Amino acid sequence: MIHGVVNQICEATIPLVIINEKRQTKLIDAVIDTGYTGYLSLPSEIITALDLAWTGVDRGTLGDGSEVTFEIYAATIIWDGQYRNIPVNEAETDPLVGMSLLYGYDLRIRAVEGGKVTIELSIE
Repeated sequence: MIHGVVNQICEATIPLVIINEKRQTKLIDAVIDTGYTGYLSLPSEIITALDLAWTGVDRGTLGDGSEVTFEIYAATIIWDGQYRNIPVNEAETDPLVGMSLLYGYDLRIRAVEGGKVTIELSIE
């Protein structure tokens, strides 16, 4: 089970540990974005600091309908107590957790400042 909190600006956040190929780690707070279909987005500052391996590019559609190209990097995260290799999209926003990472899990949010965020493997 993964636990997080709703922050002061009403964003559901969770802590994530990101690991690079050299086993260096970084703890971040990521915002859950149910409108984002990818796994995880990170700003270039974090990608550079961890020297994540570039794996290619991909196209995506933003909420306003515009299409963009994303640089894709490889990372390992600790997800629900397990190491998980995932693609990371470079985006100059706060780190975002998308629906591909949440797939197969139940998400519960108490939508008030300081409210609990819980992500749990679905039993259905």
